[in-house]
Amino acid sequence: MGSGERGTSADGNGDAGRGPVFRGVTHLSLDAKGRLAIPARHRDVLVANGTGRLVLTADPSRCLLVYPVEAWEPIQARLMGLSSFNDKIRNLQRLLVGQADDVVLDGSGRILVPHRFELWGHAQWQAQTAQAIAFEAGALPAELDGFSL
Repeated sequence: MGSGERGTSADGNGDAGRGPVFRGVTHLSLDAKGRLAIPARHRDVLVANGTGRLVLTADPSRCLLVYPVEAWEPIQARLMGLSSFNDKIRNLQRLLVGQADDVVLDGSGRILVPHRFELWGHAQWQAQTAQAIAFEAGALPAELDGFSL
């Protein structure tokens, strides 16, 4: 969640089979303990559509994506079902699935944003990051046609 959240149906249930999606722009920040407060207007939908278990992952556009676990699992399955022999697909798998973390809404509607460690040389990290987010319009592999986050 963050700026540019996706649209929702009037009942908050999203598209049939895709789970909840959201409208509007919400500016969020982490507290001193690394927790992110989910806005109440989204929290109710997230809890109603699951158990408060969420998946937090990175997006190629340099934001975080938040999904109920039930909505994330088919996305992950489809993405991991694609060929990892294609560099662009492998980089997208590494970014979206490799950076995904399971989180749980606490009693106050917050999630703890996990801290993870990977050790990379600076030059390799810069090159890998540039490659992972370099998705120009029309440059995605055909296997990703119709794939939506």
